[in-house]
Amino acid sequence: MISAYPDVLKIIVFSSILFVWVIRYANIVEEFKSYGYPEWLRDIVGILKISCAIMLMNHSEQVVKIGASGIAVLMLAAVLTHLKVKNSFPKILPSLTLLMASLIIIFQS
Repeated sequence: MISAYPDVLKIIVFSSILFVWVIRYANIVEEFKSYGYPEWLRDIVGILKISCAIMLMNHSEQVVKIGASGIAVLMLAAVLTHLKVKNSFPKILPSLTLLMASLIIIFQS
């Protein structure tokens, strides 16, 4: 059975990803341009993040772990990108926080 603590994290991760990739999508477009990444990569990352976030809301622990694992991999790539372009820590913090939250979901579920 999934405890309440990861449930709260699942909602936070789900909401955060939807907020960034839907409401603040224009910022994502600019970020990917500034990093020199192609549009197709941005679109694939967005589809994967939203799909994995939706998986977090599933009742199956296995589906939740797959979704959280996908988000963890994508957040690790985001952290590495921020480090590669030498962003300041405040810009890295959201990706790092979502990475840690995803890992907690994986190991606490």
